[in-house]
Amino acid sequence: MEIKVEKINAFTREIKVNLAWEECRNDFQLTAKKFGKKVRIPGFRPGKIPMKVLMNKFLPNIEAEFIEQGVNKYYRQVLEQEKLVPVNKAEVKDVHFHFEENFTFKAAFEIEPELVLPKMKKNCLKVQKTEYISDDIDIDNVIEEMRRSRAEVKTVEDGAKEGHFLIVDLQKLDQSGLPIIGEKFEKRFLQIGADPFSGDNKPKLIGLKPGDTAQVELPDAKDNGPGKYELSVINVEKQVIPEVNEEFIKTVEPKATDESNFREIIKSKVDDSYARRTNESFERQLADSMIEYVSPEFAPAMVDSYLDHIIEEAKTQEKEQDLDEDKIRGSYRPIAERNMKWYLVRRAIINSQDNIAVSKDDVEKKIEKLLERSPDHAKEIKKYYKKPSNRQRIEDDLLEKKVLDYLTEFAKIKDVKVHTKILREEAAEGGE
Repeated sequence: MEIKVEKINAFTREIKVNLAWEECRNDFQLTAKKFGKKVRIPGFRPGKIPMKVLMNKFLPNIEAEFIEQGVNKYYRQVLEQEKLVPVNKAEVKDVHFHFEENFTFKAAFEIEPELVLPKMKKNCLKVQKTEYISDDIDIDNVIEEMRRSRAEVKTVEDGAKEGHFLIVDLQKLDQSGLPIIGEKFEKRFLQIGADPFSGDNKPKLIGLKPGDTAQVELPDAKDNGPGKYELSVINVEKQVIPEVNEEFIKTVEPKATDESNFREIIKSKVDDSYARRTNESFERQLADSMIEYVSPEFAPAMVDSYLDHIIEEAKTQEKEQDLDEDKIRGSYRPIAERNMKWYLVRRAIINSQDNIAVSKDDVEKKIEKLLERSPDHAKEIKKYYKKPSNRQRIEDDLLEKKVLDYLTEFAKIKDVKVHTKILREEAAEGGE
């Protein structure tokens, strides 16, 4: 078998295969015999048709069947022999075969490109490392969130006020004020003062009690304008937010000795959160800088396969089969392309550095740290990491960390300090 492998680009290969008739004679005869068992000719028992008769009557059919089987067989043989691993289905063309003639075909496919890394130099990667400086408002915001998450809901007996919650039935009315059949919405939850129950609607709701009714105007997308509704109050409720006292502190932070110590603990958690944000951003920049430094090419089929996986996951999670796949592919393609580039660069780094590896002991130590951090969930953690695929995730994370540590040696790092006040101001402007 003559084989020629042509490198079209970094990831596309085309193989040209030429088999002499003598090399494929036996396979052809085997195909013919199998074909003879499937057909019926009057005067001959099934499977006992003489080869000469079979060839005279069905030669084109046998040739077609042999071509289909032969392309698959010889294509796989070539891949194994040449140690090629396609990432997509091959495009087969220029197939030629007739009885007692050579069997030739071409097959083009994509492979994972073999990336050759450029020489790493000091300061060849440019990254920024941001240190966030928190303040008392950050602490106050966390404590406020804690208070709100532990708020009690109590029924209001003496009439609703701004900020209170109403459980209501809403009945849509026509222009004459009569109920529209089929346009009743039961047990809706609303807050007085929050859109659309603000503005002119708010005064109508103040003072309401269970059993009371009121007419309100609400946006109606169907009619492109406000719609009239009769609101029937089922219940009036308010949130009672706990005070920051000894009881509250002991509930949320049992180790805190007093309010001052409680705030110190919260500050530590806030700073840890920002530190993780700093680290995640730094590592992302480091990887992106390396991608830019290398500029790897990738097979389009690899990205398409990645997007196929995302779509299948979306279908599973959403339990929908009519997702806008084109929209999903368009939205996620830049992410997929970036991740594919990093995959290739990361693999090349690992293959080029003998010291970048993760042992079983490394994985066990990581699991032990997780157990120390969450002793109350030790049983669940142990069970989770008994599964090989979950242990593989830890190994991948550790490997990623070692790769990034390696790249840090070649990074020019610009240290920047940012006060969290600026982040809050930016968030407020973005919400306007």
